[in-house]
Amino acid sequence: FAEALAALEKELADFARHLESQAVRSEGLANCLARTQELMLRLKHWQATDDDPENPNIRWADAGQYAITLNLTPLSVAKIFKRQLEGHPRAWIFTSATLAVGSDFTHYRGELGLDEADSGCWGSPFDYEAHALLYSPQHLPDPNDPHYNEAVVEAVWPAIQASGGRAFVLCTSLRAMRRIHELLKERIEFDGIEMPLLLQGEGSKTELLERFRRLGNAVLVASQSFWEGVDVRGEALSLVVIDKLPFAPPDDPVLAARIEHLKKQGRNAFFEYQLPRAVISMKQGAGRLIRDEADRGVLMICDPRLITKPYGKRVWRSLPPMRRTREEDEALAFFDETIRETEEIDA
Repeated sequence: FAEALAALEKELADFARHLESQAVRSEGLANCLARTQELMLRLKHWQATDDDPENPNIRWADAGQYAITLNLTPLSVAKIFKRQLEGHPRAWIFTSATLAVGSDFTHYRGELGLDEADSGCWGSPFDYEAHALLYSPQHLPDPNDPHYNEAVVEAVWPAIQASGGRAFVLCTSLRAMRRIHELLKERIEFDGIEMPLLLQGEGSKTELLERFRRLGNAVLVASQSFWEGVDVRGEALSLVVIDKLPFAPPDDPVLAARIEHLKKQGRNAFFEYQLPRAVISMKQGAGRLIRDEADRGVLMICDPRLITKPYGKRVWRSLPPMRRTREEDEALAFFDETIRETEEIDA
């Protein structure tokens, strides 16, 4: 890698020398020279940035099909953000439905250096107990099982049929998203059901959401970009399925560096960093279901670790106060009850 970087620097320098002699000939060549010089400076900065020993930068490369991107990420933004706060003395208020793990803000405060900040936690105005059900199906294999996606679709399909579509299936990886979409497509075609199936990437996020709302009985299979910042109110969305607890992939270079740093300090990286981030992500995904006081629906979390692992309890307790069940019949009955109530209101 070091040899490749040195070769790249030499190529850029040679290219820049040729451009310098020709830049006066046209505006396009002058712009090309400016871009080349900017690339040289950015590459030099990426290699030579001085690190704070207590808060080093993480240098990592992202290799794509046609390009490689060099990234420089601070290990922590706490000191940087704290300087911003001190440079603008005033009152600061941070508010969100997903900042806490349970009712504990330790992780969020630590990430931003807000050690002495006051905090408060207030309940939602939504009647989760009456309008929502958290369903954790039984007998699913471990998420590492090679046939886990097939087991998820087997468990999810009855709920999708009972809800009449109107579902988000949120996946923790693009690979799982594509496989689950493929399996659902086979089920819909085999059963001959009129149910639109949408996939993240088939259009822009805005276009897909508009189609989902307009169709009224669609199933959208998506990954991380649909876990937050998505608002679908009313009957168009009545079922949110989450395939796994959203732990960041272990091969993520930034995550790996932060885990290593915590371990060197003798701290527990899983409970102090990975689990809180997974809880916050799970709350964001779960938050897609109930967006209005009249909304009703089922949140289906397929990952058996929610029940079988001790840390699953922290995720469980952090979710909205919905009724809980592990029984498929109870989850399917919830949709029957919702349909009856809707028909009564319409009548």
